[in-house]
Amino acid sequence: MALLNRSGAAKILAKKKLLNEFRGIFPLVLKNIARNKKNSLLIVLLITSITFLFFIGNSVIGSSDQGLRDAYIDSLTGDVVIQKISPVTMNLFGANTPVIDEFFTIPEFPAFDRIREMALDQPGVARVTSQVSTKAFLDMLDIRSPALISGVDPATYFDVFPGLILEAGRFLKAGEYGAMITADRAQQIADSSGVYPAIGSPLLLTAGGAVGFKIRELPLVGIYRYKNTGPLMNTIVITDPQTARILASIQVASSNAETGEETLGLLDSSMEDIFGEIPESGGPDAPLENIQTPGIPTPNNQGPGFSEDTGGLSPDSLAAYLGSFTGNEPEILFGGDWNFIILRLEPGVSAGKVISSLNKKINPMGAVAVNWRIAAGNSAILLFLIQALFNGGIFLMSAAGIIAAVNILLISVFKRISEIGTLRAIGAGDGYIRGLILGENFILSCTAGCLGLLAGFWTVCAVNRAGIPIPNDLIASLLGGDVLSLRVIPSVAAASFGVALLLGLAASIFPVETAVRIDPIVAVRQT
Repeated sequence: MALLNRSGAAKILAKKKLLNEFRGIFPLVLKNIARNKKNSLLIVLLITSITFLFFIGNSVIGSSDQGLRDAYIDSLTGDVVIQKISPVTMNLFGANTPVIDEFFTIPEFPAFDRIREMALDQPGVARVTSQVSTKAFLDMLDIRSPALISGVDPATYFDVFPGLILEAGRFLKAGEYGAMITADRAQQIADSSGVYPAIGSPLLLTAGGAVGFKIRELPLVGIYRYKNTGPLMNTIVITDPQTARILASIQVASSNAETGEETLGLLDSSMEDIFGEIPESGGPDAPLENIQTPGIPTPNNQGPGFSEDTGGLSPDSLAAYLGSFTGNEPEILFGGDWNFIILRLEPGVSAGKVISSLNKKINPMGAVAVNWRIAAGNSAILLFLIQALFNGGIFLMSAAGIIAAVNILLISVFKRISEIGTLRAIGAGDGYIRGLILGENFILSCTAGCLGLLAGFWTVCAVNRAGIPIPNDLIASLLGGDVLSLRVIPSVAAASFGVALLLGLAASIFPVETAVRIDPIVAVRQT
C-alpha cells in the first residue's frame, strides 16, 4: 500500500514538474517569436498560403462533388445500381472506357425477377425501379441528333427520381407508348428549325446493329429538365421500355409476359384438337419424320414421348412424357428484358454497406451492385480524378513549403546557438530544448492555420455573393450547376487545419534535432 502511495505521489510530482517547465517555456517561446519577427512572419505566410489553397481547392471540388452526387442520385442513378457483371465497368448508357464505349453493347440483365425481389427485401432500400438503355438517333422537325435512350418503368421511375422537373406536357404513364425530351434539346431543335416541339408531335428514333436498322415513331408526351444540366443529361430521351427493347434488339423473356385471347383459347382445347393435324409447313401428307421441331420427339429423335405402337407422336405418349418431370429440374430464372435495377435508399443508410450485402447474394447469379459514381459515368469519375490530381499538386507544394520552412527555422536556430548553449550549460535538458522550438512552431502553425481558414471562409462567402455564371456546359456539369457555388464543408476545414499543423511539425523535426546536438561548451565560446 505504501509503495502504491509512493508511486502515485511520484506521478503527481512528475506532472507538476512538467507543468512548471511548460509555464517556464511558454513566456520564452512568445519572447523568441517576438524577437524573430521576420522569420516568424515568413513561416506564417508560407503555411497560411498552403492552408488557404488546400481549403479553397477542396471546397470547390467537394462542393461540386456533393452537388453532382445530389443531382445524379435524384435524377438519374439513384443510390445503388445493379447490373450484369461485365469485363469493363458500365454506366447507365455504356462503358466507362471511352475507346471501348464505341463498340460496347450493354448486356441484358440475368435473373431479373429474382434479383429484384432480393433488392426489395434488402434492409434500407426505400424504392426500386428498372431501366433499359441503348443509343439511337432522334429525328424531329427535320433535325437529327444523337440520343441516349432510357426505357423506363413509368409506374415506379418518376417516384424514384424527384429531380426530374416537368416543363410541358406530362410524365409518361404505365403502358403508354411515347417519349419525353429535355427542355435543352427542345430549345436546340427550335433554334435549328424555327419551330418549338409541340406536345403530341411525332419523333423518329433510329438504331442500327448486327440485325439491321430499327425505326420507331413515337408521340412526344412531355418536356422536362434535370437539376444538373450538361452534355450527358441533355442527350437523354425517356421512352416506354418496349421501344427501348426494340431499338436495342432485346427479346422479352419474362414471367410477366402478356398472353392474348387466341393463345388463352388453347387452354380449352383437347389434346386431339391441338395435335390432330400436321402443320401446313409439313404438308397434309408429309411423314412425321420430316418434321424436326426442337424439343419434341420424332421417329428420328425417339425420346420418352415417342410411341412404338403408333409409329409416331400420340396424345397419350406426349402426356406421359410431360408428366415424367419430377420437379427437381433446374429452376428457370426469368430475365433478359432489362439492363439495370436502380435503388433509392432510406435517409442515413450507407450505400457501401448495402452494396456489400447485395453483392454477396447476387454475384453468383451474374450481377453486381455499384455506387452512383460508377453508374453516372465519366463526368463523375473525372471529378474524382481531378480532386486526386489537385491534392497531389498540394502535396508537392507542401513538400516545397516544408523545405523552405526548414531552412528558415535552421537559420533561426543558428542565430540562437549561444542562447541554446547557455540554457544547456545551466541544466536545460534535451526535452526542454525540444519543447522550446516545437512550442514556437506549434504557435506559428496554429496562427497560420486559423488565418488560412479565415481567408478561405471569406473567399467562399465572396464567391457565393458574386453569383459567377459558368458558360461552358461541360464545366457546369462537372461543377454541379450553371452558377459557381461553394460550400463550407466541416471535414475540409478540419483537414486544412490539420495540414497547417502537419507542415509546422514536419518543418520542425530537423531544426529541433540540430538544436539538441549543440555542444554547450562550443556554444558558450561563440558568445
